[in-house]
Amino acid sequence: MSFFRKKSELAIDLGTTNSLVYVTEKGIVFREPTVVCYNTELEIVESVGEEARKMIGRTPGNMMAIRPIQDGVVAEYDRTCELLRYLVKKSVAKAAFKSPRAIISHPSGVTQVERSALMHAIEESVGDDVLLLESALCAAMGAGLPVFDPLGTMVVDLGGGTTEVAVISMGGIVIAKSLRWGGEELDEAIISYIRKHYNLLIGERTAEDIKINLGTAYKFEESEEENRNYTELDYEKSMKVKGRDLDTGLPKDINVTEGDVAKALEYPISLMVEAIVTTLEKTPPELSADIMDRGITLTGGGALLRGIDTLISKETKMPVFIADSPLDCVAVGAGIALNRFDELVRNLK
Repeated sequence: MSFFRKKSELAIDLGTTNSLVYVTEKGIVFREPTVVCYNTELEIVESVGEEARKMIGRTPGNMMAIRPIQDGVVAEYDRTCELLRYLVKKSVAKAAFKSPRAIISHPSGVTQVERSALMHAIEESVGDDVLLLESALCAAMGAGLPVFDPLGTMVVDLGGGTTEVAVISMGGIVIAKSLRWGGEELDEAIISYIRKHYNLLIGERTAEDIKINLGTAYKFEESEEENRNYTELDYEKSMKVKGRDLDTGLPKDINVTEGDVAKALEYPISLMVEAIVTTLEKTPPELSADIMDRGITLTGGGALLRGIDTLISKETKMPVFIADSPLDCVAVGAGIALNRFDELVRNLK
């Protein structure tokens, strides 16, 4: 009888930049920016997701377009609850009357207070049949890595708000390092560089466009013969960028080159590489040998940054691979984990 139908099962990648929802037997059914547009006078949510993102920097005085998740944790509790309700409403069949069973990812480096805030928001908005699972473990499962084998596997999840570096074996995280920065900090680095070198103020959406079109992690060094052709072909690739002149206050456009972006991103990317090297240095020898054989797998939006795999391989002397559909790995992995829900609940107690 339909009255006894099985409750819905869903997995949520509640990211700083984008939120994805995976539903059992359907796959990913929702993928939109983690943005909420809120009317401060009426105290109501006007829009969520892509519609709200379009309003960033363009809202009137009585409205705010905010990102309720910052650095992978809850920054605006009430808005996070609204976002979660929206995700469930969009993803679960209207006829469903039971609260869904859900797995929701979170960074490995969260504090107990941050974890409690997220759990309370979930219980208020989604229900109590919920499991929180580290995003690095989800990413590894979503990338198709054999995380339950007695072998060492390394995954680097380059998200919008966090960077997760983890060594996994036998279904658990052996060692991990979580950085409170990700793709959005790369955008900020571009904004800062253009402000400093061109005296031009640009918005975050423009910075993201620059990163997507010109972003590279490759270090351009004319002294290296292997880099020379690459430099001659691509180094001066450019795009026109519009912003506000900080001297006159008037609109102005400039040409930003790929070289500009490489310089802007060099420092934040070096922090990510340092985190990977530090994690490898702390990894037990047996697992290190496994990683040397199997390589490092990159997931998340940052994995799409051109040359990131080449740079990490060069710095670690290990093979580096970009997962298929890296943007989807956390959500898909959390969805796969739904099949082991009861087992994971027992293991995490």
